[in-house]
Amino acid sequence: MNSKLPSCLLLTFILVLTTSCSSDNAVFERHASIYRVGDQLEWAAKELNEEQWHRRPKLVPDGKVFWSRTKIDILKAPEPLHPYGIHLHVYGEYEVFWDGVLIGKNGNPGREEELGPAGKMWTTHSIPEHLTEEGTHVLAIRTSLYYFSNHLGIAELDINYYDDLLTDRLVSTSFMHILAGAFLIVSFYYFFLFLGDKKEYRTLIFSISCFLFFILIMTEFIKTYVPIHYALHRDRLEIIGILMFGISYLIPLYLSLEFPYPRKKLLLIIYAVVLLFIYLFQYDYFVFTARKMALTMWIFSLGIIVFGVYKKMRGALLVLMTLLLCVLIYFFTSYEVSLFAGFGLILLSILYLLSLRIKSQRLAYETSLVQSTRLKLELVKKNIQPHFLMNTLTSLIDWVEEAPRKGALFIEALAKEFDLINQMEDQTLIPIAQEIALCRTHLEIMKYRKEIDYIWEDEGIDPEQKIPPAILHTLLENGITHSLPLKGNRIRFKLIYESNEDFRSYTFLTFAKIVKRSSNKEEGTGLKYIKARLEESYKSNWELSSAPTDQGWKSVVKINQKAI
Repeated sequence: MNSKLPSCLLLTFILVLTTSCSSDNAVFERHASIYRVGDQLEWAAKELNEEQWHRRPKLVPDGKVFWSRTKIDILKAPEPLHPYGIHLHVYGEYEVFWDGVLIGKNGNPGREEELGPAGKMWTTHSIPEHLTEEGTHVLAIRTSLYYFSNHLGIAELDINYYDDLLTDRLVSTSFMHILAGAFLIVSFYYFFLFLGDKKEYRTLIFSISCFLFFILIMTEFIKTYVPIHYALHRDRLEIIGILMFGISYLIPLYLSLEFPYPRKKLLLIIYAVVLLFIYLFQYDYFVFTARKMALTMWIFSLGIIVFGVYKKMRGALLVLMTLLLCVLIYFFTSYEVSLFAGFGLILLSILYLLSLRIKSQRLAYETSLVQSTRLKLELVKKNIQPHFLMNTLTSLIDWVEEAPRKGALFIEALAKEFDLINQMEDQTLIPIAQEIALCRTHLEIMKYRKEIDYIWEDEGIDPEQKIPPAILHTLLENGITHSLPLKGNRIRFKLIYESNEDFRSYTFLTFAKIVKRSSNKEEGTGLKYIKARLEESYKSNWELSSAPTDQGWKSVVKINQKAI
């Protein structure tokens, strides 16, 4: 998947959304609100003695009615036939008065226990045009809080043209849902990639992060079109807090894998404890807690990226620029816009890092595949090259002339070896029994060619296991080529299989006199072939060691169980 084009499109979308949502509202100015417990309709009047009103809201007994009054300066009158409206986010069920005139009702204030929950938290009301001339006006709200008594006051207030208040929120919500849908698709795509390769945990972390971001957007903007009673609003805020906690931990976790640093596990544990402390200690202050977690995530991520830039790790500079861009967005836009734009930009930068990783893995695999194919052809060519055929045919002629029966067995062994190589040359993994059969057949041929007694032994072999083709055959050829027989004109080979929870290993022993090898440190074709085959099948989850011993030569192929 080429993620550069989708990333550019999403980045452009987020920036456009950011700039479009950051325009200042110059229609009104809001003064501080004052409060009073009680219930008198006269308190809605524009002109009122406010000596007994309080600047700070006090706790109100469950279900009791209280009033709030807020002076609002209208800076310019509305256009004809285009009235102003007021958008409110208020805890409770309430009635709205503007200059003493009832302009809206939400639920049944004072009768919540009797009639049950009604209304919603976010409401929009039209203000009569003759009451919106330039000057000071009074917004009075008659409220009761039976279900959520410890949250008083107006959480959000906006005044603009009534039609714009209705449509702008729907438009912005539509754009955010498009953004949410994009991250949902990305999350499914990378989750399916993880299912295809369950060792790629970075893919899973990114998929979960995108999915949580999708749910976060939906939870935040569902208020636009789904009526939510204030009694359920706390549950919604708790869900947002949990989502913020998850995203705030997963993003630095992914960056820690992409840009490893010293004592990574310890610092991640400390970071998790800090996040948990912020979440639990400030539990009832939902917006404050979300901001604290976002800030903590940004600081921790910045430390990781600065280390990555210092170590000149690929992609670190791009992520650093993204984090700095998030700061600019925070200072020039609202908290809500900066939160979603910031998370979106950070996830896009991670998407770019992930695409670079997938690209490098694909190129490495293709290179390994090409190298494996080339070495495979060289190995096949080695078995049919002229001097091998000439030596084999010369030996065959001698055996046919001197001992026709053994000559026939020689021909059968030669045909069997070529048949086995032909069967396995296009396979990535073959049964170990087939590999051992190839080795035994090759020893039969070499017995006739060199008239040396070659002995094959194996120990602990699990016939269900599979290995890359011809790697043991290659080790066997190396042992024959670089060895001289012991007393009795004999060379012995032994294959030992071992397995535990962490790895499985194949130990290949050659018991013979080892011929001194060239001082040239360059690897031969055989070892290159073995390494290419192991890399093709197990990526980097393997080890190969080869060294002389007192009795000959020892080669060990060790494969991590996680790669199987």
